[in-house]
Amino acid sequence: MNRIADPTVVIVPGLRDHVADHWQTLLADKLDRVRTVPPLESDKLSVTARVAALDAVLSDIAGPVVLVAHSAGVMITVHWAQQPTRAIQGALLATPADLEQPLPEGYPSFEDLDRNGWNPIPRRRLPFPSIVAASGNDPLGGHRRIAGMAETWGSRLVDLGDVGHLNPASGYGYWPQAEELLDDLMCVKEAAS
Repeated sequence: MNRIADPTVVIVPGLRDHVADHWQTLLADKLDRVRTVPPLESDKLSVTARVAALDAVLSDIAGPVVLVAHSAGVMITVHWAQQPTRAIQGALLATPADLEQPLPEGYPSFEDLDRNGWNPIPRRRLPFPSIVAASGNDPLGGHRRIAGMAETWGSRLVDLGDVGHLNPASGYGYWPQAEELLDDLMCVKEAAS
């Protein structure tokens, strides 16, 4: 397999934005070419504002890009992908939050999310290769529904086992498998001669 020349990794956090001991933050610290979608100062629940923030980061990058999204960041990514403004080499979509279902206490209500444009979740094939990493016991997304989303998006589904929401509250900081999955998206198979 050949590594494609220097793709930039764009980190797309979820609704809680940046958490110091989150696997996305720790992964970003290890990468040479990385950008992170910044937290919003206002309209924090607006999917339109979050999609625009992702688009703004992408518009400043020349060359190949691989997206690394978590939780609601996955939904930001799939909303953005409905009308992409540039080509994407691939996307790692980790433990998507099923925003069509009520979330646990402490998260925005279904009504607030619905009012801010998160629903319905886009269910069209993504215009780039993707991997959905799903948990068997994620309180923010049932495995069966997430597997169905992966199928409609044309994503390869990777079952992580019971890892909760793959965040510090579930006991996860550094997540080494992220690097392996990211490497899969950054490489292409050598063409047969």
